[in-house]
Amino acid sequence: MRARITRRVGRRSTTIAVLATVATCAIGVLPAAAQVVPEAGEASQILSSTLVSNWYASPPGANTGCRPSSGHPYPVVLSEGTFFNMYNSFGAIAPDLADNGYCVYAFNYGQTIDPSMFDAMGDIPKSAKQLSSFVDQVLSETGAKKVDIVGWSQGGMMPRYYIDDLGGASKVNMLVGFAPSNYGTTVDGLTTLLGDLGLVGVTTTLLSVKCEACTQQLQGSSFLASLNRKPTVSSVKYVVIETEDDEVVTPYTNAFLPAAPNVSNILVQDQCPQDHSDHISIPYDSNALADMINALGPDSPDFVPTCQSVGPLIGNA
Repeated sequence: MRARITRRVGRRSTTIAVLATVATCAIGVLPAAAQVVPEAGEASQILSSTLVSNWYASPPGANTGCRPSSGHPYPVVLSEGTFFNMYNSFGAIAPDLADNGYCVYAFNYGQTIDPSMFDAMGDIPKSAKQLSSFVDQVLSETGAKKVDIVGWSQGGMMPRYYIDDLGGASKVNMLVGFAPSNYGTTVDGLTTLLGDLGLVGVTTTLLSVKCEACTQQLQGSSFLASLNRKPTVSSVKYVVIETEDDEVVTPYTNAFLPAAPNVSNILVQDQCPQDHSDHISIPYDSNALADMINALGPDSPDFVPTCQSVGPLIGNA
């Protein structure tokens, strides 16, 4: 650690510039009784992550030296998606958690082009080892017995390897995944993501060559086949929050885990038909964030967000 711890393509062409950037992380956390931390808008957060000064910046509300309260005993560890990082992945999620009294820890993993703004591209088992080390540091610093993990895209799937194969089952209370790539994506889904980046001049050929995690996340890959042979761990609660307009995890049902008493699969359109978030905007979707807070807290099975209209790419949180 560097410190203590779719809708479819035509619809997003005017706002695609928000995909151009990605940052890295710093470390630390927010006191549960702290003042309100404003949520960042996705477009502004991603655009500001182009600044070199933000390559290793934490998202607002994370990594500020927090100790968990009795009401929220598990610190929340954030895990970003492919090509993205803590700063631009969690500009809304981190402050929302902090404002609800959670201690929030963030880190970056899987960087294969160093230095750069791009993370979560390396071999997924190696990234899971980075997560394992980070969780141990969070537990040591906070004195907590377990953590909750909130991840987006690859970051909602990769922790399953940590839970299953690296001893994480005894250290994780809950895994909440926003549009996780649990059963992978098709070539079309990966091509869409790379195409979006290419529209803003990012050298996607280099990203493809340097992204072992990309091929590991293709539907039917040997990595995913091995991961999904194992059932979910009964002592861990799994929550998947997905949108039917996911243009990267395709088909969107590949995000969902098999039914089990410890698994909740949530499709935001079942609750809020006016929600048109896609893969990129779901971590900035106020409806999805409300589902996250419910899952981590009261966990009411009948919970429905106060539904808001949400668009692709930039969300509304």
